[in-house]
Amino acid sequence: MIGKILKTMRKSSNFSQSDLAEKVGYARNTLSQYETETIQPDFETIEKIANLCGYEIIFQNNQTKDVLTSKNIERKEL
Repeated sequence: MIGKILKTMRKSSNFSQSDLAEKVGYARNTLSQYETETIQPDFETIEKIANLCGYEIIFQNNQTKDVLTSKNIERKEL
C-alpha cells in the first residue's frame, strides 16, 4: 500500500523517479523499489518524500478527532 501512496504523491507533484530520487538522496532504483514494494522505506524516508511532494503525514484518532503530525508532537519515549 505505501508504494502506491508514494507513487501517487510523486506523480501528483510532477516528479519523475529520477528527479525525486535526486532530491531525497537515493538512487532511482531504490525509489522504484519503494514504489513496487520490493523494499520498504522507513518512516523518516516516507516523511521526507511526502514533504518534498508537498504532503504532510497526519494521524487522526477516529473517536476524538485528535490529530498528530511530526510537527505538532513532542518526540518523547513513552
